[in-house]
Amino acid sequence: MSLCEPDVAAPDTLRVEKARWRSGLVVLEATLVFALLILWLSSESVRASKHLGVLFFYSFPSEFLVGLIPHEPALIFFGTFHPAWVVALVAGVGTVLAEGMNYRLFSHFYGTGALRAASGHKAVRRMVELFRRGPFATILFAGFTPVPFFPVRFIVVMAEYPLSRYLVGVFLSRTPRFYLLALLGGFVDIPTTALGLLFLVMLLAVNVPTIYRVLVKDG
Repeated sequence: MSLCEPDVAAPDTLRVEKARWRSGLVVLEATLVFALLILWLSSESVRASKHLGVLFFYSFPSEFLVGLIPHEPALIFFGTFHPAWVVALVAGVGTVLAEGMNYRLFSHFYGTGALRAASGHKAVRRMVELFRRGPFATILFAGFTPVPFFPVRFIVVMAEYPLSRYLVGVFLSRTPRFYLLALLGGFVDIPTTALGLLFLVMLLAVNVPTIYRVLVKDG
C-alpha cells in the first residue's frame, strides 16, 4: 500500500475491536448478575445477613431487565435493622448501577433483527410515542408507583433517551419508593416468615408467566 493512500482498514479494525469489547462487557455483566442471584438463593447465611453490602449487590438481580427477584421484601427486611434513609440510599445507588447495565445490555442487542422487528409493532411504536411526550415524568411516575417498571427499561432505549437523564430519573423516583418500603420495615414488625412468603409469591408472579410462555406457547 502506498504511503499516500489512506488507511481505511484501521477504522474498521477499531470498530470490530470496540464491538468485541462491548460484547465481552455485556456477557461479563450478565454473568455477574446471575452469579449474585445464585449466591443469594443458595446461601442461607447471605439471605439472613443484615449487612448493607448484601442489599447493595441484591439490587443487581432484583433490577435486572424484568426483575429476576423482587426487591420489596428485601427493603422491608433491611429497614427493620437500619435507618430507612440509609437503606434507600444504598439500594438507590445499586439500582442506578443496575439500570446502567440494563441500558447498555438492551442497547447492545437492540440492533438484532428480532428486536428491531418487535419494535416495529404498532403497540410498541405507540408506547414509544407516548413516552416521548413526557419522558422524564414517565420515568418518575413508573419508578415511584407500584406499576411495573421494566417496560421503561426497554422504551428508553427504543426512544433513544439519554442514559444520564434516565439514571437521574431512576434515582429521583426509586430512592423515595425504597425509603417508604424501608420505613415500613422499621415501623411495622413483620415476621421474617411472612416476608419469605411475600418473596415467594412475588417471585412466582413475575417468573411463572414468562416460563409458561417460553415452554408452552413458544414451544
